[in-house]
Amino acid sequence: QVQLAESGGGLVQPGESLRLSCAASGNILSINTMAWYRQAPGQQRELVASITDAGNTRYADSVKGRATISTNSAKNTVYLQMNSLKPDDTAVYYCNVDLLTKRMSRLRPWGKGTLVTVSS
Repeated sequence: QVQLAESGGGLVQPGESLRLSCAASGNILSINTMAWYRQAPGQQRELVASITDAGNTRYADSVKGRATISTNSAKNTVYLQMNSLKPDDTAVYYCNVDLLTKRMSRLRPWGKGTLVTVSS
């Protein structure tokens, strides 16, 4: 069993910042990649940012320069710092983890999602 616990969403005004967190726990041997996706109403889910166990990061063009993805020292919690938020950033944000369980099964579980609303 693997659990992903997300937090940090909410209502913010344009130009403000927020930080999302996602903690992975359970029967985990190793984590390869941690990522944040988002899905706005009526749109497909899209990658926002990802980070590998080696620290390599990737960002969607729409958030480059405004978002920073990072992990804690144990590399089992991923953060997404979003600055200068825009109404277009309004979406449900999902955590996704590419991991290997202690039973040597590769899984890519999703979090339940956290809603971010950017509005004045």
